[in-house]
Amino acid sequence: MACKRSSYYLTTPIYYVNDVPHLGTAYTTIAADVMARYRRMQGHDVRFLTGLDEHGQKVEQAAVAAGMTPQAWVDKLAPAFKETWDLLDINYDIFMRTTSDEHRRSVQALARRLYENGDIYAGNYEGWYCVPDETYWTDSELADDQEVSGDEGEIKIPSCPQCNRPLTYVREKNWFFRLSKYTDFLINHYEKDPGAMGPDTRRNEVLSFLRGGLNDLSISRANVSWGIPLPWTEEGDDPQTMYVWFDALINYITAVGFGACEDGADEACTREFTYRWPAQVHFVGKDIIRFHCIIWPAMLHAAGLALPKTVFAHGFLLTKGEKMSKSKGNAVTPAQLVERFGVDGYRYYFMRDVVFGQDGSISDEAMVQRFNGDLANDWGNLCSRLFSMVGKYCGGVVPSYVGDIAADGAEGAVLRDITAGLGARVEDAYDRFDYSGALSAVWELVRAANRYLEESAPWGLAKDPDAADQLGNVLYSALEAVRVIALYTAPVMPATSDEVMARMGCSPATTSIDLEACAKWGLLEAGNVVEKGEPLFLRLEVEKEQ
Repeated sequence: MACKRSSYYLTTPIYYVNDVPHLGTAYTTIAADVMARYRRMQGHDVRFLTGLDEHGQKVEQAAVAAGMTPQAWVDKLAPAFKETWDLLDINYDIFMRTTSDEHRRSVQALARRLYENGDIYAGNYEGWYCVPDETYWTDSELADDQEVSGDEGEIKIPSCPQCNRPLTYVREKNWFFRLSKYTDFLINHYEKDPGAMGPDTRRNEVLSFLRGGLNDLSISRANVSWGIPLPWTEEGDDPQTMYVWFDALINYITAVGFGACEDGADEACTREFTYRWPAQVHFVGKDIIRFHCIIWPAMLHAAGLALPKTVFAHGFLLTKGEKMSKSKGNAVTPAQLVERFGVDGYRYYFMRDVVFGQDGSISDEAMVQRFNGDLANDWGNLCSRLFSMVGKYCGGVVPSYVGDIAADGAEGAVLRDITAGLGARVEDAYDRFDYSGALSAVWELVRAANRYLEESAPWGLAKDPDAADQLGNVLYSALEAVRVIALYTAPVMPATSDEVMARMGCSPATTSIDLEACAKWGLLEAGNVVEKGEPLFLRLEVEKEQ
């Protein structure tokens, strides 16, 4: 058993609890799950956070429209997320809900620290606000042809640049965070550490925004009761709640103990926070990079806390060139795709066919092509015919390898060569969040194993009594390649990999905590019982467009 490496803490955004999970939220969560599984298999002490953002004006409005209290409303919707993540085999460690007492303590502790440092002050907010996106917009960020004005009677209602819905004009006394104070700090941070944000296109976008200058951020709301109260009030003030994004971002440190020891009751949380923070990576969609790459690091720096190592923003999922949405009638649920492609087929497609960090076009035709080509023809067929030949020619057990398996002989040399460099290639791809590249590297071994069987022709060797040892070596080498492939595909297709390992009498791939050691050539034990089983993937037909 390998010694565990350092902590590896990664997060998804906490998702708005105003609707059921969709392909976009599932895409982010699967990417995080794959990374978490891979790092666990390397021996890291992983903590994987996901959860729900349950506060804010739009949640309050939705609850009122449904005739429910906000708490009852979010309690009703929350199970749908856990059910979807269970369906997609998401193995998270922490499911954060911002309505929890621990999160309230954490938010108030950080806000109090910023207030006492002088980074929060009272002021008056006047400007545009998008309720659905919970986002403030300045006049300079809105389209020039909207002709916005702050004078009563002259306001032409502009649309949100992000969701294209009408904005609301807000005038109220708020509390502000001195975000503008940290403009130069953020610019220097991203210029000196290119790895702090990816991909490069998003980093350049953030730097361009920063160089245009920042305004201070209103971090409280006077007309929203559903939220976390400010931990201070001034004489004559009405109570205010935290701006939902200020509240939500803090969940990342709530989950690892920040704020739980403010009263000195327990030092265990302090040790946990010191061990876990900063996070190795925040996974986000490109539409929320301003919050995660500008507001959040400024808040952390102002509070004297370390910044996350990386924020990585993926693109949108598109169909026929358009972002998927219910209003456009092109939305598909995760459950619909799981029913058609299975859980592992679903996970594989989105990690293999969509380049993480870029917008990706998806279609039933592309999914079927990838499913049939990579999974049914390449991987599934390799396992099926190999296990069948072992049953037919070797009595259903792993044959012994005759000779020196480490020698660079003709039998299996190509497979051994690919395997020898595979771990480094896969790790390099994952370090760059290149899921497609990692799977592409593994598929070189899949295709090499298929070619090896064709070129070695075990069915011909089986007819020659003098080729028994050669036949055993061929089948052993092919089986060993399959075992290695199952290990490296386990983060993406955990159920399939464990099934393949079980059919070869091996321990589950997903329980490995030293992937490098487990993937060394020659560890498959002779004599293990091999079962053919049912096909791993059945070919599909393209559905006619509805």
